[in-house]
Amino acid sequence: MATQQSRSAARFMMAPAVILLLGWMLVPLIMTLWFSFRNYLPLRGGDLGWAGFDNYVRFVGSSAFWPSIQATLVIVGGVLVITIVLGVILALLLDQPMWGQGIVRILVIAPFFVMPTVSALVWKNMFMDPVNGLLAHLWKFFGAAPVEWLSQASMQSIIMIVSWQWLPFATLILLTAVQSLDSEQLEAAEMDGAPFIKRFWYIILPHLARAITIVLLIQTIFLLSIFAEIFVTTGGAFGTKTLSYLIFQRVLESQNVGLGSAGGVYAIILANIVAIFLMRIVGKNLDA
Repeated sequence: MATQQSRSAARFMMAPAVILLLGWMLVPLIMTLWFSFRNYLPLRGGDLGWAGFDNYVRFVGSSAFWPSIQATLVIVGGVLVITIVLGVILALLLDQPMWGQGIVRILVIAPFFVMPTVSALVWKNMFMDPVNGLLAHLWKFFGAAPVEWLSQASMQSIIMIVSWQWLPFATLILLTAVQSLDSEQLEAAEMDGAPFIKRFWYIILPHLARAITIVLLIQTIFLLSIFAEIFVTTGGAFGTKTLSYLIFQRVLESQNVGLGSAGGVYAIILANIVAIFLMRIVGKNLDA
């Protein structure tokens, strides 16, 4: 049993790391809040004084604000649906005994370690190019006109690229959950004549509920700030401008740090709303 002295020593040893972590989090947040109330234009006079809530009103009143919120939620929702559905299927397939199982698992997980910028460049030039891309050659082989993916199906292209990168993560978490499933339950259900669909619906899927909520929570946190894939492929055009990309335009392209900082505060609010909603889902599943 830990004594009061040992607990005090543990807190003392953890204090530097906690202080560093708090500073790492709070300093950028405080600076963002400060600049959001200032007229700060680095190339047009610098700090021009107090702006109050003008930056917040201008940012939310922009014609691009609500479309960027919609694009963000569409991309996040589309990627989550694809990665969770395909992740469950791949997890069940990878759990089956096969030749070269270890190599197959490594190949399935490999895309997760590719940098987002590199992943977007590969998809843009190798697969989705309407002239020399592999998909264009496939379309021509079947006698169809190649699709200009990044202009004609831009949102679907972004969702496809991001899903390809995050599918290994979902598969790895779900595969771990599948492997922890009691095989005796499945064998008993199979011996009782239950078809695979019922075994999946009443045994496997409830067992995967917690793993699915973890995947849902972690991926959503990262997907809300998606940027590199859009910057490399569409540049925010064709309805793919997310909230993070809109903030980038306001700060770097328009050189308006105050307006971009106000957008950053809106992004924090959106992330917290989504996080609260997801934490309630996770809490219910953990209590079940």
